[in-house]
Order: sequence, then C-alpha cells, then structure tokens
Amino acid sequence: MKAAIYEKYGPPDVEHLAEVDKPVPKDDEVLVKIHATTVNRTDCGYRGAKPFFMRAFTGLVRPRVQILGSELAGEVDAVGPVVTRYKIGDRVFGVTADGMGAHAEFVCLSEDTPLATMPASMTFEEAAAVCVGAIQALTCLRPVALRKGQRILIYGASGSVGTAAVQLAKHFGADVTAVCNTKNVEIVRSLGADAVIDYTKEDFTRNGQTYDVIFDAVGKHSFRRCRGSLVRGGTYAVADLGFLWQNPFLALMTSVIGTRRVKLPFARHPDAKKDVLLLKELIEVGRYRAVIDRCYPLQQVVDATVYVETQQKTGNVVLTIKNDPV
Repeated sequence: MKAAIYEKYGPPDVEHLAEVDKPVPKDDEVLVKIHATTVNRTDCGYRGAKPFFMRAFTGLVRPRVQILGSELAGEVDAVGPVVTRYKIGDRVFGVTADGMGAHAEFVCLSEDTPLATMPASMTFEEAAAVCVGAIQALTCLRPVALRKGQRILIYGASGSVGTAAVQLAKHFGADVTAVCNTKNVEIVRSLGADAVIDYTKEDFTRNGQTYDVIFDAVGKHSFRRCRGSLVRGGTYAVADLGFLWQNPFLALMTSVIGTRRVKLPFARHPDAKKDVLLLKELIEVGRYRAVIDRCYPLQQVVDATVYVETQQKTGNVVLTIKNDPV
C-alpha cells in the first residue's frame, strides 16, 4: 500500500510517499480503507520533534512509528474473527489509538478504538476533520465544568480546536465570545458565537469586558495578560502546554491561592469512543460541523504540512486518499 512516511525528524519534506506492507488485522481489529485524513499540529510536532520532549513518545534518535496521521474516515475492508461492532463495508470515522498511522491507504484498529460509523449525510472529507480538534477542545472544557449561562471567551476560535470549542461551548449552554482575525469573523459567527472580536482591530484584554472562562485554543496568550478579563472565581484554560511552560506551575499555585484559576487539559477521556459518539450525535442533529480550509491529495502531504505550519489555517486541512484497485 501507499503511505506517507518519515524516517527521521526534520522539516516537512522529510515526509514522503512510499510503498509499505499492507497491515493484516488481528482477531479484535478492523482493517480500514482510508479515504481521508488530516494534517494537524500534533503531526507537525511529532515530525519535527518539537518540543524536544516529544521524542520520549516517538523515539529518541529516530521515529519508532514512521506513519503520521491521527484522524481518519473510510470503509471497513476486513474484520478479525472476534469483532462484533463493525462489518465489512461500514463507513467509519474516528482517531487512531496512538495518534499515528492514518497517512496511508489502510490502517488496522482495535474495535475498541475511538471509532464510530459515519453520519449518513457526511462526506469522507468532512468526517475525517471532526475528531482531533473536538476531542482536544473537550479535554480542555471538562476541567472548567462549563455551565449554562456562563460567559466564555475563546481565543483562536478559527482553528481546528477553536472552531470545535465554539460549537461545544454552545452545546453546554454558554454565552460565547470568539476571537479571530478579520477573514474568519463570518465563519466563526456561523458556528454559533454570540459575539466575535477581530483581534486585528480590538484587544479583548483592554475592552473592559469580563468572562467566567477564557480558553486560549492556540497557546498564544498568558494567564497574566488575561487575568484582568476574568471575573472573580473565573478560569483561564489553555489547549497547548508546549507554548506556555509556566502553566503547570500556575495551575498548582492558583489552586491554593488567588481568586482566579488556571486549568490544564485532562488527558484524553478514558473512553474517548464516547467523545466520538457524542460528536456523531451532535452532527446528526445539526449542532456540529467540521470546518475545512483546504484539501490536498496524499501525494501533496508536504505542501499540506507547510500550509499548516503557517498557523493561518481555518479549521482543518484534509488529505484525500485515492485507493488503487487491489
């Protein structure tokens, strides 16, 4: 099968197309023929080993797993003998268990993997772009315990995590103020934001407004800068620990002193399949949609990655995979 592989850490062009062995499902696994996947910040972090501690998970000297890609949509091509949840031909979407392996024509996944059958109305491209940003948004919003009527400001509301957070915060009943650049104001508003601030024209930390929660979906602000925009007892939450190393210390310190809190994302839900099923339910009732910026064929994975690393994408960047006849 064809796969985009990387055999060493480095810039985007270390990832290249190659022929590799097609995987064979174990007894409890399904073989998924992938039709679409994505390129996201996690893929870029793994590939570039940035920050350096990434190597603790991916390999100290060189990558242990050479195929990137954490989310996918496709069809079940084969099933192991003890699999009961899926059958050949099922259209499925979800995430890989270890966050890798989806930049390929096929992948084997345990039937317990965060995977679900696709909503009937979705394309493979749309389904592939659903899960990673939304699951990360959920891991950040859970510690906040967002309630109906609370005011939340989401900074970086036009990225993969941000577009998901806007929709999920509305699902939880919050009043949402979204912050993005000029070109994305209408897109973010269409996702349900009650108010949208264009950061090129207005600094939310200086407009006198206060919020119960400030969620930095891109890790570009600091608690110190946002503190004055939080109500007494308010919470600052951040999606990306890699950008702001002081946050773990601040989370510990503010848990015992002060009137405002720093909250860090929990690890992925112990049953992330429930997250995927929640997203499927929201999609089917019209309360969630994936935002796609651009689609590239798998052969252009380097171009897709270069674009992701501009940090200017809106929502998600999708890779489409045309499977050759067997």
